[in-house]
Amino acid sequence: MVGYAFMGTAHSQAWRTVNRVFDLSLRARMAAICGRDQVRVAEAAAQLGWQEHTSDWRALIDRDDIDLIDVCTPGDSHAEIAIAALAAGKHVLCEKPLANTIDEARAMATAAAAAEAAGVRSMCGFNYRRVPAVTLMRRLIADGRIGEIRHVRAVYLQDWITDPQFPLVWRLQKDRAGSGALGDIGAHIIDLTQFVTGQRIAGVSALTETFVKQRPLPAASSGLSAATGDGLSGTGAVTVDDAALFLARLDGGAIATYEATRFATGRKNGLRVEINGSQGSVVFDFERMNELEFYDATRPSAEQGFARILVTEPDHPYMSGWWPPGHVIGYEHSFTHQARDFIEAIATGADVAPSFADALQVQLVLDAVERSAALGSMWSEVEPVLTEIAA
Repeated sequence: MVGYAFMGTAHSQAWRTVNRVFDLSLRARMAAICGRDQVRVAEAAAQLGWQEHTSDWRALIDRDDIDLIDVCTPGDSHAEIAIAALAAGKHVLCEKPLANTIDEARAMATAAAAAEAAGVRSMCGFNYRRVPAVTLMRRLIADGRIGEIRHVRAVYLQDWITDPQFPLVWRLQKDRAGSGALGDIGAHIIDLTQFVTGQRIAGVSALTETFVKQRPLPAASSGLSAATGDGLSGTGAVTVDDAALFLARLDGGAIATYEATRFATGRKNGLRVEINGSQGSVVFDFERMNELEFYDATRPSAEQGFARILVTEPDHPYMSGWWPPGHVIGYEHSFTHQARDFIEAIATGADVAPSFADALQVQLVLDAVERSAALGSMWSEVEPVLTEIAA
């Protein structure tokens, strides 16, 4: 694994757990973790369960006893690490968004397609796909339970930077993060809604806003606080969006609204998706992540109403590996499910989802949103994923 902060911790928990929960064809061995700071990465290795540590990610790629590289770094290093790992024949799991630019994402998808021909797999880490209720939501929609999809409504609301004195961490710098709320959390609801509906966003009309344009430089330059200033007397410019909102049309005919913000005061991790169809509706709210709301308009009028489905039965997605019915799971389990699916794809040679090509498509949506916002909300078509990425 390269990186050991928030996502590195979540992924480590998954690698520690996956062998003990699911009966897999292959077993994960946590060989080594990499970070820039030797002292901190040594502490992380001991705490998170890694056998060794290093400050040179290239050393991991050169090792014959390592088969998989898990990339949990800021977006500005995704392409370099992932492409090098794929070229060396390593399977790659890379956190989202795939890259900071379309060119980087295309290069990664091209490298992944070439590596796939040699049996090397690559996956992008959109973990919310692996929440059992979300996977069940997809199944209900695919089975036609809500009929023709008409509306998609998605929000992802956080508030962790509402204080203007919050420091200029790397997530607020475009050269490190690529974008702000749009790529950090907006990418999740883009992927999630496309996953559950089976439709892709074809065009958007968007606006973005940066509410606090200057922030204090952080006291330290490591982990989540990694940042660089611009010499403005202890402050630096925020170069990403604080909030992004857009209208969209999906290629299957549905219309949609999206909102991603880190300025929704009082909202900590408020991800909510509602899909309305001709014969019903289904709603997922991450703050109630073990539940779905399902409305069946085909039932007699006297029996209609939103029903609560508690997603804890052994025949619900992934739940057979966990606890008796009614015993809920949490955020970290989505990463364990992600590790499970990736290991099984490697073992069986199955297609991986979301692939780097899937993640490139999300990147193209992000680009369309930024283009639209820069042009005063002008309608912007989403570029197609080019066919030359095929092996």
